[in-house]
Amino acid sequence: MKKWIVLAAVALSGCAQINSYSDAVKTPAPAALQGNWQTVGPQSKLISGQALGSLIITADGDTLDCRQWQRVIAKPGKLTRLSDRWVNVNRQSRVMPLVLENGGLQYDGLRLRKVEQPTVECQQALAEVAQRPDEAVIQDIEPELMKPVAAHTAQ
Repeated sequence: MKKWIVLAAVALSGCAQINSYSDAVKTPAPAALQGNWQTVGPQSKLISGQALGSLIITADGDTLDCRQWQRVIAKPGKLTRLSDRWVNVNRQSRVMPLVLENGGLQYDGLRLRKVEQPTVECQQALAEVAQRPDEAVIQDIEPELMKPVAAHTAQ
């Protein structure tokens, strides 16, 4: 009997979870969340002080978590509500809360600020996501940082 009471209490407590990407309902983004977000300065959740973390949130609720340093790792996802909180759910079914704070965004242990446009690499990743809608991770984009610089010849 006690087990049934505990189960009923948990069921009624409002606790919800997302078990798979397909379970998450894509939700249009509020104006405050829409846009291109990028890390500011070195952060402990990134592998290097030179690494960048970006999160792109469209008005329709599509998202792209784009991290770059020596390679680009881009994870498409969608925005949804979970227990009265905004969260990003990526195609790997990882759920990460989004918290607006003092004009910035707290996301996956990162502090981000809104920027005008995504990096060139994240723009390339967005194009790849459109071409590969079933892939959970896009990681075959070479960062501009790693491309060889063309040698200039003296005249």
